[in-house]
Amino acid sequence: MSLVNEPNSFELKGKSISVSYATTSFTGEPTLTYTDGAATRSFRGQEIRQEACAIGRLVTVTLKQDADLGETTLTLLVPATNVGMDGADTPLTTTVIVTTHRSSIGGPALVKGVLQTYRVEEVSGIARKVHF
Repeated sequence: MSLVNEPNSFELKGKSISVSYATTSFTGEPTLTYTDGAATRSFRGQEIRQEACAIGRLVTVTLKQDADLGETTLTLLVPATNVGMDGADTPLTTTVIVTTHRSSIGGPALVKGVLQTYRVEEVSGIARKVHF
């Protein structure tokens, strides 16, 4: 898919979370800040995993990791978007998925049942093109 004026900054808010994501920054690295009411976490560079897929770009960070319990990840679905050439903010609604990956000190093979559970939240906000 060919985009004409792809945004590089997203400010999104849902019922219980907010996400600020930039594909680049002054250092050239992507940045992501996540707030859920209890805590704010910031990520940059290689802490942010990005994967292009048929439904957009999946942007994933690890929120929590525990050798005995597994990990919790946050994935932001970023749809293909063009912003106006006039630089105006573009309204955007998308999805954030918080995934709990169950495991154990001996690995996921020792856990019975479903290994991944999901909490899905719709987020809305703006996409924009920021010049660094």
